[in-house]
Amino acid sequence: MPHDACSCGTETVFTGQDPAFRRALWIVIAINAGMFVAEFVGGALAGSLALQADSLDFAMDAATYGLSLAVIGLAPATRARAALFKAASLGLIAAWVLAAALWRAFVEGRPEPITMGAIAIAAAAANLAAVGLLWRWREGDANVRSVWLCSRNDALGNLMVVAAAVGVFGTGTRWPDLIVAAAMAGLFLNTSWGTARRALVELREQRAPHPAHG
Repeated sequence: MPHDACSCGTETVFTGQDPAFRRALWIVIAINAGMFVAEFVGGALAGSLALQADSLDFAMDAATYGLSLAVIGLAPATRARAALFKAASLGLIAAWVLAAALWRAFVEGRPEPITMGAIAIAAAAANLAAVGLLWRWREGDANVRSVWLCSRNDALGNLMVVAAAVGVFGTGTRWPDLIVAAAMAGLFLNTSWGTARRALVELREQRAPHPAHG
């Protein structure tokens, strides 16, 4: 267990106050910001909704990782509220992806699978590097754990986009891209719900009356 953790009842929870964690988080922020630009441009060029959806996840992660850094060391309730904000942001991304997938279903054309697959493979490599950096801190309070979950989502999302590119190439239709975009939206919603639930538990624990001492 990393040092600089807080004790909640009988359970010790890592809160992110570790210089090594902060350094890893800065590196991951840089990875996400760079891949957002690469994937969004590549998704527009390839006409891939799944690739553009994944690029938005990169952008949101870069922003929320910065928020995670900002609230490290602050009051537990503040960290929990930051996690709630990140959960809401993921929910908004999921709603956008679902709406865009429904709209795209009535538009002719399909994404260009070679560009789509190449960019997704590069993004997967970047995210696997981020997952490796954050692996040792995959457990912690809602704020810390949301960092790990977002990185995991990115890696899974990239693999799903690679699968979509193969599907588009094999079928000659846009449907694999749309199906994967919808599946990614479901992944975002699941992570949003899990992060919000954990943050609400932490907020309730902070509001609960503490026994008097002495």
